[in-house]
Amino acid sequence: MKIIRKRRDIHHGDRYFYFLLKGLASGLPLLLFLIAAFLLKASWPTINEFGAAFLFTQDWDPVGEHFGVLAFAFGTIVSSLIAIAIGAPLSIFTALFLTELASSRVAKVAGFLVEMLAAIPSVVYGLWGIFVLAPILRIHVEPFLGKTLGFLPLFQGPPYGVGMLAAGIVLAIMIIPTITSVSREVFRSVPQSYREAAMALGATRWEVMRIAVLKTGSTGILGAVILGLGRALGETMAVTMVIGNRADISASLFSPAQTMSSVIANEYAEATSATHVAALLEIGLVLFLLTFIVNSLARVFVWRASLGRSAR
Repeated sequence: MKIIRKRRDIHHGDRYFYFLLKGLASGLPLLLFLIAAFLLKASWPTINEFGAAFLFTQDWDPVGEHFGVLAFAFGTIVSSLIAIAIGAPLSIFTALFLTELASSRVAKVAGFLVEMLAAIPSVVYGLWGIFVLAPILRIHVEPFLGKTLGFLPLFQGPPYGVGMLAAGIVLAIMIIPTITSVSREVFRSVPQSYREAAMALGATRWEVMRIAVLKTGSTGILGAVILGLGRALGETMAVTMVIGNRADISASLFSPAQTMSSVIANEYAEATSATHVAALLEIGLVLFLLTFIVNSLARVFVWRASLGRSAR
């Protein structure tokens, strides 16, 4: 009887633990839904007042209570695209080196150092951007780009140092750990037989990596890049410190700008009217939906890559 009771106790304990974990797991989607519902309810006054014009107008006047998110959306998207253009190739080739070329000891140490970039607080990146990166851009990089490529609208205007280019570079450094770690897992999952088959056909080391590794893992790499884009879209503090914080749409990468997250950080504490607060919360809602869509797409691509590998 004692043995039977013990087995029943263990059986009931497993069931309780199962329902506990199931409840916690079910609570996470509920929490996501509650956040979205809160943002929708809190921003409803401006949604009702401005409608779709809020998304397609640049005017941001807290005194006159005229609000439009277009300039901030422009700054968010452009700075994130700059980060992807710089950070994605660095991350992918870093992951390729660590997986295919580096020795196990070098890969272990270098991989640890790359992952440590994710542990650095964003405010530290912002301080480094202000005191190190911005002077370099203002004195050396932006004047050089203006002289050599000044015929392009992207590289026209005075060299401020802080601005869209500085924000993009800081974001590029911040997303490197995300893209690199996911890309490494994608490359590791490529079957060794693919590499051996390419080498048996006389392919060089680079051709093996290009055909057997990069081409096979292209879907997973795309998911890693989109995941890094989602990380860049939502960054706040570091971008706020180096982007210049001016609500303007300019073709020049040297010009100061502002992102959706930075305007919330800058103005929420000083917002006095209910319409101003609702406008900031609607920006949060737009940013929430944007990052949710981007990260969902990344998960779909990674899932498709893993599904394809399991089918093989």
